[in-house]
Amino acid sequence: METCLEGAKGKVTISSGGPFVIIGEKINPTGRKRLAAALQSGDLDSIRQLAVSQVQAGADVLDVNVGAPGVDEVVVLPQVVRLIAEAVDVPLCLDSANCEALAAALLVAPGRPLVNSVNGEEANLANLLPLIKDRGAAVIGLAMDENGIPGDPQTRLAIAGRILERAAKIGIPPEDVIIDPLVLTVGADSQAAAVTLQTIELVRREFGVNINLGASNVSFGLPDRDTINQAFLALAMGAGATCAITDPQRLAGVVRAADLLLGRDAYARRYITLYRSRQARTPH
Repeated sequence: METCLEGAKGKVTISSGGPFVIIGEKINPTGRKRLAAALQSGDLDSIRQLAVSQVQAGADVLDVNVGAPGVDEVVVLPQVVRLIAEAVDVPLCLDSANCEALAAALLVAPGRPLVNSVNGEEANLANLLPLIKDRGAAVIGLAMDENGIPGDPQTRLAIAGRILERAAKIGIPPEDVIIDPLVLTVGADSQAAAVTLQTIELVRREFGVNINLGASNVSFGLPDRDTINQAFLALAMGAGATCAITDPQRLAGVVRAADLLLGRDAYARRYITLYRSRQARTPH
């Protein structure tokens, strides 16, 4: 099953048979005081630099979130979307829970964007799915509802099925719904990653849709987070995940290596291209 996204010029296809897709996570002020301050002050040049640097590091798509205290998302989100679309060609992932902000950003987003995200709560589905359908966008569906994030894979699978069913009823096909099984930190629950991996396998087997991860969440609160994130991402790719919202500068290497080992990179072209790109940017 293929989910097709388009940017200003570039196109990206997410599928189980193709290379793993990296959605750059850094244009998000959550936990990033400098970015939050830039959004509050209207300093958009730093956001342009973040967009360019993530694409250079290997991002195939860019997540765009401007949710910070004092920021009017309805005004700022479309401004930032226009700015990024002028700076890079890759597709955009519009990340907001504000319906008005999403509607405004969808009007100016080039090509075919991705929306991050809906969940299994009825009000959320009713508010957001028609907006996504009208724009012809794709969407990420989170395996949670009004009761929170389930602790077992079967309940997460059931919520994923409900999201897919509701989307289908208004004409959004399954290939345009990417399921996120949700990643919680193993620092708080040692079984958290295992539950996510089991959910990936269940969703893949039951529905065959594409699967996204917020990969960096798994290591929150623990030392040497990069090592945990790299190991988890490789395991998730093996289980059937097809894309992740993560840091390309830290994790593009392990993604390219895993793609190579899974037979998704003929003659190691993508792996070698990334290696050469990094070598060219490294001061000698």
